[in-house]
Amino acid sequence: MKTELMSANYAAARSVISARVEVVAAYPITPATTVPEQIALLNEDGFYTGQFIRVESEHSAIFACIGASSTGARAFTATSSNGLLLMDEGLHWAAAARLPIVINNINRSVSPSWNIHVTHDDSYSKRDTGWIQFYVSSVDELYHTIIQSFKLAEDERVLMPVMINSDGFVLSHTLSSFDYLEPEEVDKFLPPYSPPHWIMDPANPVSHGNIVFPEYYQEFRYMMHEGTQNALKVYEEVEKDYKNLFGKYFGGPIDCYKCDDAEVVFTSQGSIAAEAKDAVDELRDEGYRVGNARVRMIRPFPVDKIRELGSHVKGFASFDRGVSYGFGGPVANDIRASMYHTKYRPMIKSYIGGLGGRDMTVTDIKEVIKDTYKAVESGDLGPEETWHDLME
Repeated sequence: MKTELMSANYAAARSVISARVEVVAAYPITPATTVPEQIALLNEDGFYTGQFIRVESEHSAIFACIGASSTGARAFTATSSNGLLLMDEGLHWAAAARLPIVINNINRSVSPSWNIHVTHDDSYSKRDTGWIQFYVSSVDELYHTIIQSFKLAEDERVLMPVMINSDGFVLSHTLSSFDYLEPEEVDKFLPPYSPPHWIMDPANPVSHGNIVFPEYYQEFRYMMHEGTQNALKVYEEVEKDYKNLFGKYFGGPIDCYKCDDAEVVFTSQGSIAAEAKDAVDELRDEGYRVGNARVRMIRPFPVDKIRELGSHVKGFASFDRGVSYGFGGPVANDIRASMYHTKYRPMIKSYIGGLGGRDMTVTDIKEVIKDTYKAVESGDLGPEETWHDLME
């Protein structure tokens, strides 16, 4: 292991080498472009020895990965925003075909209005495609989570694709250190992919994905659901093995900070977690018992972990950098649903902000948490969701 200084996008490209990815399909879109660009350069220089496929659209990129994975190859691509939307058909196909493809989606606002900065709407809109979804907060976490994701996706108890989301520009173009692993080191953790028996092989011409009539279709969808749910338990094993080998651990599906005795917990996804920790520290100094719960995995949703938190906190200040239009914060509503069949009734306040790359400062986060504190003390939930930048 050696420490490198790179942007998150360059680190993602390096993870492709470390994980011995065999096929990368790529089409450029800001702010994801430098991921395939760097892989292409590494390919030309002989550092990446897999197949680098230049395609004519994001739709083609995902289907090139589907074709590669269907033959038993380890496949990867990267995209953003409207590019992820163009992949939609392929996202459903990859999940239903149980193909362990990994995507790095660099979160970007969906147009119009035109904006190339971070909003989570692109990936939030794909929650129900069957892809496991991670949100990372640092360059180092992105690099290692991509490697872990191949191990998770390829586990026979899971066999579902994985999307790792990283905030556009906040991470994608920001230089930070990460601990690089040579492929020979990663081999101890991630062996070559051993695909299931239904892969495409000319010597054994069996196809997968033909017409399924009503008496069997539902069973196939249940198996997808079961595999996705299994990812929570399997990921615990993946992280344990990774920590034992390389000393890296990022907190499981939910990374909790000072939550044990907290009365109010701030939840968020992505890079805002660094500011959230500083906000929690400052509020602790002011006498507030608060914590930060960074939700790293939103699919499958870590219901049991949320319920464990909800059993001893008075309120959640749930912050979303995206919107389920007409219903508020997507993760806030997942938290509400998770607490429904329990005897615990913490107040759950939904906050929406930071859209289009708008900055969320430590002061902003403190304001959100204090607002939840007031609501807990008064017993008045207020509006279903608060658009943070319009609070005044």
